[in-house]
Amino acid sequence: MVPLDRLVAFSVAALLITLIPGPSVLFVIGRALAQGRRAALAGVVGNDMGTFVQAVGVALGLGALLEQSALLFSVIKLIGAAYLVHLGVKAFRQRRSHVGFGAAATPGRALPAARDGFVVGVTNPKNVIFFSSALPQFVDRTSGHVPLQMIVFGFAFAVIAVVCHSAWSLLSSSARSWFSRSPRRLEVVTATGGATMAGLGVFLVATTTTSN
Repeated sequence: MVPLDRLVAFSVAALLITLIPGPSVLFVIGRALAQGRRAALAGVVGNDMGTFVQAVGVALGLGALLEQSALLFSVIKLIGAAYLVHLGVKAFRQRRSHVGFGAAATPGRALPAARDGFVVGVTNPKNVIFFSSALPQFVDRTSGHVPLQMIVFGFAFAVIAVVCHSAWSLLSSSARSWFSRSPRRLEVVTATGGATMAGLGVFLVATTTTSN
């Protein structure tokens, strides 16, 4: 149904946009530094599930609605930014609680991490803009089922994002493993991860308010 040449072309574009550090990449790095590999990988899965939901929404018309309503776009962006600040502050305040666990995540952390990742992914403004502008460019109208084609492209994007974001989380959690050999270093890197997430949230809030 989706021509192979268009799927390959879209996949290349998706890879390039995914490699550019944005809210999702910084969230994954911050989560890995703050809570370790297991939480980071769970966050990746949740984040890119949220990304796929965005693609489905754009395919079904949400992208056009967001383009027409600057207020709605800003509200969604601010929700995601506020949630990032909340996660960052929470990680910073709990930095000493991770010292006793080394690089490993505590049991039961994966599900909350996936939930947090989903919220960040579904409110990531960079992906909404990309899907709204790029998906229609790769659709083959002669093949029919345009919304379904866009959903297929969105799924391909999510798969590519999982691979790229997982690589970021593994690299970051490996750095955390080295820091975990010293309780003081682990406390510092956990605080850094929290500050990264909170700082990203503040930046998104600032860019939203200045663009309105």
